[in-house]
Amino acid sequence: MKTLAIEGMQWGDEGKGKVTDFCASHADIVVRSQGGNNAGHSIEHHGVRYALRLLPSGILNPDTVNVIADGVVINPKAMLEELRILSEKGISSYQLLISKRATLLMPYHIEIDKAREEALGDKKIGTTKNGIGPCYEDRASRLSLRVGDLLDIESLQERVESILPLKNLELKAYGGKEFSVEEIMALLLEVREALLPHIIDTTAYLQKALKEGKKILFEGAQGAMLCMTYGTFPFVTSSSPLATAIPNNTGLPLTAVEDVLGIMKAYTTRVGAGPFPTEIDGPLADSIREKGHEFGTVTHRPRRVGWLDLPQLKYVIEISGIKRVALMLLDVLSAVDELKLCTGYFIDGKEIDYMPSTVAELEKVEPQFITMPSWKEDISSIRNYDELPLNCRRYLETIEEKLGVKIAMVSVGPDKEATILREELF
Repeated sequence: MKTLAIEGMQWGDEGKGKVTDFCASHADIVVRSQGGNNAGHSIEHHGVRYALRLLPSGILNPDTVNVIADGVVINPKAMLEELRILSEKGISSYQLLISKRATLLMPYHIEIDKAREEALGDKKIGTTKNGIGPCYEDRASRLSLRVGDLLDIESLQERVESILPLKNLELKAYGGKEFSVEEIMALLLEVREALLPHIIDTTAYLQKALKEGKKILFEGAQGAMLCMTYGTFPFVTSSSPLATAIPNNTGLPLTAVEDVLGIMKAYTTRVGAGPFPTEIDGPLADSIREKGHEFGTVTHRPRRVGWLDLPQLKYVIEISGIKRVALMLLDVLSAVDELKLCTGYFIDGKEIDYMPSTVAELEKVEPQFITMPSWKEDISSIRNYDELPLNCRRYLETIEEKLGVKIAMVSVGPDKEATILREELF
């Protein structure tokens, strides 16, 4: 197998960073294909914790080529700041390629995002206010700036002059900050020199790499239930985190993604507003949140916590074609006396066998649970599956049986070494 896609199976924050870092050491190329700097992931690397947002996880390995592909929206100031922080931590030798077709996220996108959330009040979506949605909107309406525009300053200025009046009209309607052409051009010229050495046609590069048999890891951002089309709309992101979207976001054929590894937590979390059928609260949720460090990498907001939702995971498996999963943060559940697994959805007393496609219907769901005993042993030093406590193995085997997939990897701690590998991932 030469290519592997990583896909979050829940609402993001599943621990994809650790799995990607684990697999990246075996990859020639790591590709980020969608999302923006709203998609943070944390990595423990040689005892140091890194919070990456835009940069692919292979950036910590000087031998790995890191590609920011066509479907990504790039806040250039944020990316340069991320590189600066890495440099301060001693990471300055890396290979980074940025697609000419990727979209530039500008300050007016951020201001529009903030203004809309404020205007929505209690009905707000709960965005990270990083301008991701307005930037993707501009892409769809052909009003965006692309990374390739930086190559021709005269053409770039013409684009800014035609786009900015429309953005200022919207900002004025919200009573927000307006921008001048000079202000935007000054920013673009400032970041241009730093970005130029990295800008190429990544589609052509990846097509060639595929033909040469390079090992390519497609890194996931966010989670399947935040997919713009198949997630809990409108409480979703502005792109598709599904592995099925990778070909369109990279310029590669459908056959380019040979395998999809789903990433799931041993429980469920989500950040922001939206339906959450298995949500729990009170001291138990606080205990899981603290032990699992469940606070947003980008926003630092406390994540909502719930029991593992098997109907939701089945839905994602079906729309993504996932055959193998990595189960993360299993060690966190040792803080729990008794475990619950959601095994079914009921609406008005009748069981349903589908994922509701509207928020109104999903909010009516009554989850059906089974209860299982937990364990009290510290499992963080265990590296062999058979050495896990009996109740721990029963929990995992019940999940495998109900979902019909193999748990290929089990994470028992934040470090890369705190991993039980049941079969080779990549």
